[in-house]
Amino acid sequence: MDGVDPQRFEELVGEALDELPAELLRAMDNVVVLVDDRHPDDPELLGLYEGVALTERTSDYGGVLPDRITLYRGALVAMCEDEDDLREEVAVTVVHEIAHHFGIDEATLHRLGWG
Repeated sequence: MDGVDPQRFEELVGEALDELPAELLRAMDNVVVLVDDRHPDDPELLGLYEGVALTERTSDYGGVLPDRITLYRGALVAMCEDEDDLREEVAVTVVHEIAHHFGIDEATLHRLGWG
């Protein structure tokens, strides 16, 4: 797929977030979702969670910057054939990275079909 307008890509991310169950969104804590073009060290990376997973937080967690979920527009667009394919890949990547926020590891995600 050729490029996609950055604003349209952000709309697709918003749509993916809107599709998540409200209970899941309410359970998320101190996390932001960002969009960047590509990861500087791994240009094929689709998304990245950076932070302290909810399952790893202790009573002294606090006063820290929000965790970050970054979706990489360039990598996602490059792997998709059309906007429908992109919409699906964005949704899968959003779920995948949010799962890391909840402490779910790569092996479990792959076993569940979200890898």
